[in-house]
Amino acid sequence: MIAPKVTVGTDEDGLRVVVCSGEFDLDTTELLIEACDLAPAPAGPLVLDVRQVAFADSSFLNALIRLRNTRPLALHGPLPSQLRRMMEMTGALTLFDIRDTTDHNA
Repeated sequence: MIAPKVTVGTDEDGLRVVVCSGEFDLDTTELLIEACDLAPAPAGPLVLDVRQVAFADSSFLNALIRLRNTRPLALHGPLPSQLRRMMEMTGALTLFDIRDTTDHNA
């Protein structure tokens, strides 16, 4: 298992960016939720960089949906193939703003 890691930062435009890497499951998805809860309310959307997520189960997807329902949210892609397939199979892909850049004007 690739240990999950979540870091919070700010991009050059002042947007809050949460970077996720590694493998996320029921036991580790809380790292994402805690990081997003601690992140100050951003001026624009909260950007989740998920490009380095090696594995994500339904609990990770559930966390993404819950976050999307509580604040403006964008995913920084391209999405890893496993995460993209899960989101396509569940119909969740269309719920998200997926960007190839963190630029909120894109």
